Amino acid sequence: MFKRKKKKIEVEQPRNVIVANKPHATASEQFRTIRTNIMYSGVDNPIRSVLFTSAISGAGKSTIAANMAIAYAQAGIKTLLLDGDLRRPTSHYTFEVSNRVGLSSAMVNDIPLENLIRKTEFDTLDLITSGPIPPNPSELLSSKKMAQFMNSLNESYEMVIMDSPPILSVTDPQLLCKQADGVVLVTDVENNNRDQLVEAKDLLDKAGANIIGVVLNHRELKHGAEEQYYYTEAVAES
Repeated sequence: MFKRKKKKIEVEQPRNVIVANKPHATASEQFRTIRTNIMYSGVDNPIRSVLFTSAISGAGKSTIAANMAIAYAQAGIKTLLLDGDLRRPTSHYTFEVSNRVGLSSAMVNDIPLENLIRKTEFDTLDLITSGPIPPNPSELLSSKKMAQFMNSLNESYEMVIMDSPPILSVTDPQLLCKQADGVVLVTDVENNNRDQLVEAKDLLDKAGANIIGVVLNHRELKHGAEEQYYYTEAVAES
């Protein structure tokens, strides 16, 4: 009698939110530096919503976005982390919450904002997950409903941090950047490709994005391997 082989199921693991777990670490201080630099980049026109994207997958943009949202919340700023990746969402894994309803639910079913918000362990940080993966992410993100939804978020929060897919993979970041005051491009130093970065920047420029800087992720740190993976270089104006 033959035994049926069990199918291996890959499960996403929660990302390390070092700003919360190790607030005094060097990497945590770098996230606070990025927060400060973003604030100064919008002196005349305050930055109240920031989109994080990358050229390709694996750069760590979702981890960066989550840590940045916590960094803002720790400063007493009423913050929302919005998972705008409707293709491969991760925020519900990071914060270990359900993803039954979220951004896609709001676009399709007109679910009230208060029914989408997930509270976190931080008093000033809320989360809206992606919701069920839809068959038409780009159409939802470019809809009038999305613009109206973002207006509601901007009225309710002092800062909205958005995660999005890699820009060289899909058009979603080009659509989402229209709803953000600023865009930060995340790149993995270990696998950095200048041509891909230039192409990503060109696509954002064509979409009219306000690129406020670049975050260099995985930059080598001499003070200990434990922090090396999460060390970042502060955002710099483009």
